[in-house]
Amino acid sequence: QVQLVESGGGLVQAGGSLRLSCAPSGFTFSGYAMGWFRQAPGKEREFVAAISWSGGITYYAYSVKGRFTISRDNAKNTLYLQMNSLKPEDAAVYYCARGRDLYARRGTGDYAYWGQGTQVTVSS
Repeated sequence: QVQLVESGGGLVQAGGSLRLSCAPSGFTFSGYAMGWFRQAPGKEREFVAAISWSGGITYYAYSVKGRFTISRDNAKNTLYLQMNSLKPEDAAVYYCARGRDLYARRGTGDYAYWGQGTQVTVSS
């Protein structure tokens, strides 16, 4: 049974940093691309970042490029999202997602499994 458990969310001041983690289980982590998405109240779920199975290829949403870094440690079975220079508009529930194959992609339909999400709140 595939499970994805996010952690690391919380309240941070604008300009601050947070690191989200995702702990997967029920599948071979190194065999799949992974992604981070977010959803703010009243808005659709949107792509944040994606990483290929090896970590060699990453993609970012334009709004977070240069501030967020997605990474993975296949030996530790963990996915990360380092978020720096946070802005109030980054506030959302952040979701970890498992891809359908090895390759990093940007669409929500390209992901087969989702975590329950972790709340990120940014105060101005």
